[in-house]
Amino acid sequence: MASRMNVLLIGSGGREHALSWKMRQSPLLGALHAIPGHDALRKDGCQCPPIAMNDQAAIVAYAKEHAIDLVVIGPEAPLVEGLADSLRAASIPVFGPSKSAARLEGSKAFMKDLSLKYGIPTAAYGRFSHVEEAKAYIDRKGAPIVIKADGLAAGKGVIIAHSIDEAHKAVDDILGGDAFGEAGHEIVVEEFLDGEEVSFFAISDGHVVLPMASAQDHKAAFDGDKGPNTGGMGAYSPAHLMTKAMDQKVMATIIEPTIRAMAREGCPFQGVLFAGLMMIRRKDGTLEPKLLEYNVRFGDPECQALMMRMDSDILPLLKNCADGTLSGVKQAMKWKDEAALCVVMASPGYPAAYQKGLTIRIPDDAAMTIPPYVAKGEAAQATVTPDQAAQIFHAGTVAKGDAEGAAEWLNQGGRVLGCTALGGSFSEAQSRAYALVAKVDWPQGFYRKDIGWRAVQSDHNKVS
Repeated sequence: MASRMNVLLIGSGGREHALSWKMRQSPLLGALHAIPGHDALRKDGCQCPPIAMNDQAAIVAYAKEHAIDLVVIGPEAPLVEGLADSLRAASIPVFGPSKSAARLEGSKAFMKDLSLKYGIPTAAYGRFSHVEEAKAYIDRKGAPIVIKADGLAAGKGVIIAHSIDEAHKAVDDILGGDAFGEAGHEIVVEEFLDGEEVSFFAISDGHVVLPMASAQDHKAAFDGDKGPNTGGMGAYSPAHLMTKAMDQKVMATIIEPTIRAMAREGCPFQGVLFAGLMMIRRKDGTLEPKLLEYNVRFGDPECQALMMRMDSDILPLLKNCADGTLSGVKQAMKWKDEAALCVVMASPGYPAAYQKGLTIRIPDDAAMTIPPYVAKGEAAQATVTPDQAAQIFHAGTVAKGDAEGAAEWLNQGGRVLGCTALGGSFSEAQSRAYALVAKVDWPQGFYRKDIGWRAVQSDHNKVS
């Protein structure tokens, strides 16, 4: 592996800002580029050329021109469209799955069929492209029941119907109407699973797979998990339900069988595999994980919390995945013992139509001025600096004036900032993240006040 790597990051959100923040801590990093990137990345010294994420030919040409040693693809759309294939065809190392492997996220029907074929635990389901057949299946199964658009729908293609009428309407909207465009030409109707959702992450080079960490996202817009679903209003890591034994169970029953299945199907998976799990509590009190869905990239805002907890150099891991050499990784990834929690600040009106162009003022030293971080042990206190224990990650902003010296920003997206902090317990991580939120001067912005509430209220108000 080269001593210094030029890296090209694809994407322009909070996930990409968190990945760049983590990569910039690596002694292996040379020049960092992002397509299309954003002003906060430019302020951090990242080169952001005006190239669209769907312009595969221009991305390949840029990577060649700038001697890129590794491309890291953040969002799902370029993966589903085959950007990784175009880069590999040009002999450019890339962290991210092929178009055929990205079907794990790009087609819910593909994921469900693969799970059924290889005995991966998931909800019972049916696939439909005709309205009446779907409604007849719903009538037989009853409600509550879940209706999913087959393709990518920006996190909004899942409807939990609590009545038959509601389920029929969802079928009409997706198959009979045009609620999700091409993503809704086929639907998956599946059994409703009652439990608590958890996100689990692993990385693979196509054959070897290594566990990363768990997290829990908060999709509903308002406190108490009320209101419409969003792309995510906050997240924390690790998920309070996950123990080392449960991590091992998820790897053995869900993640590892999936990686083996993809290789056998002729589409080996290279990249990060993000399993959305439902943790179902049995009568004896034990938890049983079932697969809800797969994503083929880091979650957003889960990535912000994961990157803050990660205590390993991320660059060699990404390069080993791209090169197919994870078998040479002798030591498991290291994670800080502390919890990390991310609170998303969003534009007024989100996830519906929202106002843009509002001024946001963020002090440059915001992360350095929140309450002191109480690290675990002398070693932790020696290695965790204030800027590594709290950060504001940008997702939907543009600089108001010069990007390099920007302290004022304008909102241009729905989810705008991710205020993220470490803490020695879930409670401490929560309080420090909200202290960081308080440093942001944006009266119109809104955010949930209860991110991490399950962990804080649980009997496990510590990081296991």
